[in-house]
Amino acid sequence: QVQLVESGGGLVRTGDSLRLSCAASGRTFNSPIVGWFRQAPGKERKFVASITWSIGATYVADFVKGRFTISRDNAKGTVYLQMNSLKPEDTAVYYCAAGTGASYDTWGQGTQVTVSS
Repeated sequence: QVQLVESGGGLVRTGDSLRLSCAASGRTFNSPIVGWFRQAPGKERKFVASITWSIGATYVADFVKGRFTISRDNAKGTVYLQMNSLKPEDTAVYYCAAGTGASYDTWGQGTQVTVSS
């Protein structure tokens, strides 16, 4: 079983940057991929980016490509989401999740990101 804890959210202004962290513990080898998702008020949860623990292969959704970057530190068991040039529409609860990519079985509690205009 993998446990995930997100951190790093907060209130920022348009154009600012934030780095979210997802600390993983437990049987991470059973969950080779970690993804970031976000859910804005009244909207469905949306995939943002993913990365593999092994070789660090990444995939970033088109709507944040060029502004958001995903990375991992295997020694720390942590996945990061670097968010630059933030916009008010990036306001959401951000979740990290672990799984196979086809499915994500374990979710963190989420961290709120609010971008003011």
